Amino acid sequence: MNALEHRIPPPLVMLLTAFAMWQFARLLPRTEVDDTVRLVLAGLFVTDALFCCLAGVYSFRRAHTTVDPLHPGKASRLVTAGIYRVSRNPMYLGFAILLLAWAVFLASPWMLLGVPAFMMFISRFQIQPEERALESLFGEEFRDYKARVRRWL
Repeated sequence: MNALEHRIPPPLVMLLTAFAMWQFARLLPRTEVDDTVRLVLAGLFVTDALFCCLAGVYSFRRAHTTVDPLHPGKASRLVTAGIYRVSRNPMYLGFAILLLAWAVFLASPWMLLGVPAFMMFISRFQIQPEERALESLFGEEFRDYKARVRRWL
């Protein structure tokens, strides 16, 4: 299974998960929810997701380090400021929130299962290998950071 580590770009994993959720939602019954409530709630989640993703990218750019998730060994700095004081993976958190928004939009409670499925895949095949790379690059500094800040929230 290590062959999947750092092989699929996380945005693609999120899009594939969203596509699978859409396909399954077509087969399963929808929950009757007022369209206004559903759209407003989904919109709020999208806003939160975009904030997380953009704040993460902004923090990386400001630190002049790579945003490339497939090559974490190229990181030049350990980013612990900004949104990284709250989550070690705000961009992945943003993707998970986007999937939550998508599940709400689809109005299918079963589609909520796409969110933990995405999180488990990303944790295993993206985050854990990234953390190994960051620990080898930044040692004790990363271990201290990891002890202070949660992986997701």
